[in-house]
Amino acid sequence: MFPEEPADALVRIQRLIRRRPRGGLPGSRLRGAEVELLRLVEARPGIGVSAAARRLHLAGNSVSALVNRLLRDGHLLRETDPADRRAARLLLTAAAGKRLGDWRRRRAELAGRHVSRLDDADHGALRAALPALRKPAATLHEEAEES
Repeated sequence: MFPEEPADALVRIQRLIRRRPRGGLPGSRLRGAEVELLRLVEARPGIGVSAAARRLHLAGNSVSALVNRLLRDGHLLRETDPADRRAARLLLTAAAGKRLGDWRRRRAELAGRHVSRLDDADHGALRAALPALRKPAATLHEEAEES
């Protein structure tokens, strides 16, 4: 059915593009939620655990468990918030920043390699589809923010 086909294709692409670049990277393998949290902390240095949980649409205890694992493995630093000594701020370690950079580079190479195999008509179709794909992404995000 039409509404399910684009979603299925996007999920398959996203899963493979997220997982494939992790193979061969040094250190323990990072799970999808761990990578998402690291990317969020990279984009918003100093974010707190509850704010990260809201942004990722995950339960606070799930994000706390991710934070503890990433702290233990040397990917995150936790600092006390000077404005509120009870709150913690999350920061990436230099090693995590490098690892995310490597992951991002490998992901871009992987996607680029497969997109380059498409003919001009398919390239044009993908470019034309991007605005339409961004709209449900935006409304899904808005809906998640409201709940």
